[in-house]
Amino acid sequence: MKSDRLPDKLPRHIAFIMDGNGRWAKRRLLPRKAGHREGVKTLRKIVDECFRAGIPFVTLYAFSTENKERPADEVETLFSLMKEYFTEFLGEMLEKGIRITVMGDLSYFPADLRSIIGDAVQKSKDCTDSTLNIALNYGARSEIVRAVNAAVEQGKPVDETSFSRLLYTADLPDPDLVVRTSGEARLSNFMLWQCAYSELFFVKTLWPDFGKKELYEVLNGYAARDRRFGKVKQ
Repeated sequence: MKSDRLPDKLPRHIAFIMDGNGRWAKRRLLPRKAGHREGVKTLRKIVDECFRAGIPFVTLYAFSTENKERPADEVETLFSLMKEYFTEFLGEMLEKGIRITVMGDLSYFPADLRSIIGDAVQKSKDCTDSTLNIALNYGARSEIVRAVNAAVEQGKPVDETSFSRLLYTADLPDPDLVVRTSGEARLSNFMLWQCAYSELFFVKTLWPDFGKKELYEVLNGYAARDRRFGKVKQ
């Protein structure tokens, strides 16, 4: 099957760990913020291509709980890019019927950024064509602890199904496919509960250089895999 063609079998939910912006900039003797800005351009193109291809759910690991430890000027750059993205492209997403959801502890962000994010979520809540889920100040361990505390407060036992309803992704299907760019081969505290049976693809391409060709190669690789979810194929 050619990598420039869409396969018949597509994931319902694809998640991206968008890694390599800083290294992309360093290789070009540019400041790290230039890499992040280029990464946003890639983000837009890849999200559009996923939805155009017929994948209804896309999740982006945009800002982890560990990203707060980066230099202050880099964090400020990331805040500015978030404001721009949510403000400039909200109308476009609404026109395309894209619902925006977020997962993570937003209390860390400045009030104006929280307001912009909340506005995007609220205005798009009735969109039904596709869902763009963005992880912001997100860490899987923190999410699981949060869910455990919620279960304790409820005072009743949970099973896997009821526990899943306490996670940020309660109304989303688990990712079928997780893609990490830049050659790193780890999940980095990303959706550890939800990714129990996700197919994982670690590609060497840095995120700003990840395009349609690389996306289709991953999708064709996913289509070629035999997902058994721990069972024996009959």
